[in-house]
Amino acid sequence: MDTVLLVKAAIMGIVEGLTEFLPISSTGHLILAGSLLDFTGAKAKVFEIAIQTGAILAVIIVYWQKIRDTLVALPSSRQARRFALNVLIGFAPAVVLGLLAGKAIKAHLFTPQVVATTFILGAFVILWAERRPQSAARVHSVDDMTVWDALKVGLAQCLAMIPGTSRSGATIIGGMLLGLSRKAATDFSFFLAMPTLIGAGVYSLYKERALLSWADAPMFAVGLLFSFLSAWLCVRWLLRYISSHSFVAFAWYRLAFGAVVLLTWWTGWVTWAD
Repeated sequence: MDTVLLVKAAIMGIVEGLTEFLPISSTGHLILAGSLLDFTGAKAKVFEIAIQTGAILAVIIVYWQKIRDTLVALPSSRQARRFALNVLIGFAPAVVLGLLAGKAIKAHLFTPQVVATTFILGAFVILWAERRPQSAARVHSVDDMTVWDALKVGLAQCLAMIPGTSRSGATIIGGMLLGLSRKAATDFSFFLAMPTLIGAGVYSLYKERALLSWADAPMFAVGLLFSFLSAWLCVRWLLRYISSHSFVAFAWYRLAFGAVVLLTWWTGWVTWAD
């Protein structure tokens, strides 16, 4: 395996891990990084989806206590069953929409104008959400969420199928606008990411299996490793950060990155289309 390719895989893994769980769109950053590294093509697209599994493993480790307690309590605890049901309900809309409209969305919405627009609009939505006092939140823990709360956050997650929106941004900010506290929305976004991203990774590998061979294993292994390590650091940092900070800084970052998308498209430095 080419050493340069392994270095590129490591960099892409770091980008994935650092951006997957922040409200700044990992997809947009992976497109930019992939173009700058000349890491593009059909196999690269599969790689980008597959290494999300490494990032999810980091979340599972960070939240292992909650996951284990829920699994152990499922037979006897109504609260544990409700939490597990909420995650499944929140996951379902993305599955349905992905199967029905995934190809059409990729074919028609993956343009620099759409990516830049969603980055910028997302920034204003974050600023709007953060203007609402946290004291107005009615749900302060994922254990207090209702089935309807989970469904509405799951529907918000579907917005992330539009390039540049950000899955984390859609679920966290959507949750806050729907009455969840910043902490509850962030926690549920992480739990919702587990089935969503694992499912997307497995499905992508199966669907595009003809493109892959055992010779690609080192590249995928390096990407998964660095995705895991960077995501583990990022998730732990984010949980500390939101205890005393808002998401306003990410809104300003999105505005700046939207400008970067337009600049790189206008100059031809980056190809922002599949």
